Amino acid sequence: IYLRERERTLAHKRGRLRRRRQPQPHSGSVLALPLRPRKIRRQLRRSVASRMAALRAQTLPSEDSEDSRVESTPYGHLGPAELLEASPAARSLQTPRSLVEAQTPPVDSTGGELAWDSPLQRILAELNLIPSSRRRAARLFEWLISPMPPDHFYRRLWEREAVLVRRQDHAYYQGLFSTADLDSMLRHEEVQFGQHLDAARYVNGRRETLNPPGRALPAAAWSLYQAGCSLRLLCPQAFSTTVWQFLAVLQEQFGSMAGSNIYLTPPNSQGFAPHYDDIEAFVLQLEGRKLWRVYRPRVPTEELALTSSPNFSQEDLGEPVLQTVLEPGDLLYFPRGFIHQAECQDGVHSLHLTLSTYQRNTWGDFLEAVLPLAVQAAMEENVEFRRGLPRDFMDYMGAQHSDSKDPRRTAFMEKVRVLVARLGHFAPVDAVADQRAKDFIHDSLPPVLTDRERALSVYGLPIRWEAGEPVNVGAQLTTETEVHMLQDGIARLVGEGGHLFLYYTVENSRVYHLEEPKCLEIHPQQADAMELLLRSYPEFVRVGDLPCDTVEDQLSLATMLYDKGLLLTKMPLT
Repeated sequence: IYLRERERTLAHKRGRLRRRRQPQPHSGSVLALPLRPRKIRRQLRRSVASRMAALRAQTLPSEDSEDSRVESTPYGHLGPAELLEASPAARSLQTPRSLVEAQTPPVDSTGGELAWDSPLQRILAELNLIPSSRRRAARLFEWLISPMPPDHFYRRLWEREAVLVRRQDHAYYQGLFSTADLDSMLRHEEVQFGQHLDAARYVNGRRETLNPPGRALPAAAWSLYQAGCSLRLLCPQAFSTTVWQFLAVLQEQFGSMAGSNIYLTPPNSQGFAPHYDDIEAFVLQLEGRKLWRVYRPRVPTEELALTSSPNFSQEDLGEPVLQTVLEPGDLLYFPRGFIHQAECQDGVHSLHLTLSTYQRNTWGDFLEAVLPLAVQAAMEENVEFRRGLPRDFMDYMGAQHSDSKDPRRTAFMEKVRVLVARLGHFAPVDAVADQRAKDFIHDSLPPVLTDRERALSVYGLPIRWEAGEPVNVGAQLTTETEVHMLQDGIARLVGEGGHLFLYYTVENSRVYHLEEPKCLEIHPQQADAMELLLRSYPEFVRVGDLPCDTVEDQLSLATMLYDKGLLLTKMPLT
């Protein structure tokens, strides 16, 4: 209902029709939380949808308006490995019309323009001025694969082909991470061998990992580097604020955990044997040069691999589908299951960052969770699943009877097909989706806040200690306060064990799974108000319009979320 109302409203405002999304089929769920009787619940949902439609009608479209469309140039299919040469003219396609104001160079105190240090600094400043986290994620991904349009990439290349984007701009990633940053980390941070840093080399067809125990002090790390070892930095977002921001924004684009490793390889060496991974990989060349060879999956079972491979020898490989030397500013993408190897040549070192995502995020993984619950629900609700097996089924079923023409075998197989087809009616699809969303919330990096988000949330309250006492204490929300969620993907409402919990990311660590999942319990009478807040982003909702039974419920929910750092207000609280 919400999607249909939203599309109808936007189409009316723009004076033209948009393609309408089909409503998602409702499916029963053995994990769903029955907060209220079904009829009452349905009526309340209609009420929420009506409130949201009215809210949308009162505001201008912030995401799908005509001005916010990104112009894209269509590209034809360029063969088995897609290559784009990003000329200066092509690089100008990075800039959508809606962000012209955001691109205006900063001015100094005298009113003169300041130059941007790099395209990365420019895009990060641009993101800071975009109010919607969804649009920030889309914009950063557009910049990442520019000049290739994202719709072309997802439609034709994602999970299918290797892609090379050659930009001829060595400063494109400048400021993301550097060898000097790594050296500073070794000196000032508690970097541990094996936990944060690996030292490895590949010589004469053999891979060696040479991690000494303990802290990776500069003397040990740089000695291993000089001995021909590649240094692989794991979890760089724990040490680099810029890498953290980069990944935290992009994870919303993928709807899946975005991780990264950074690889520093000495000249004339190779750190790792040929292998394939279980992630979608984006290789960003930061410094130096590196020769890459990428191979298609050897057999169908390796396509979109679910696990990483062992090391291969050169004899295991055929002809590469792509062989190229990456220069600073270049981007290489390849799907999981594509074998790859890289080496430094010509006396030049290499530093690159590999962005990884979509690990175990497949239909099969989803169904692996759905089907056992579907069978359980089917057995409870449908007598056909509780009927006994034929007394003689072992006489004609099993491997030893696989060639049998016994009609009883045919009937047995048909019965199995019928029952499997019926499982779809009992599949708790929404409940499993909620559990996967909960896992994603736990996997996620904490959000990086824009200046606006910080100023309008609890993080920007001017409460401090001054002249022997705390000052500016006591700012409160009222029923007139307008609020929305801090960002789009930071929270998920999940029913568990007869209770309703809101899982959130704002207290996550920058180290993967260092903290346990964080959540708040939401009272049943506040469930519809919580749903409204989650689904209305980025539009503001007046606290007094939240669909709660009492004003007390409205204020307690809004205050709890604000104090936890999950809400921002339209105007600063005073």
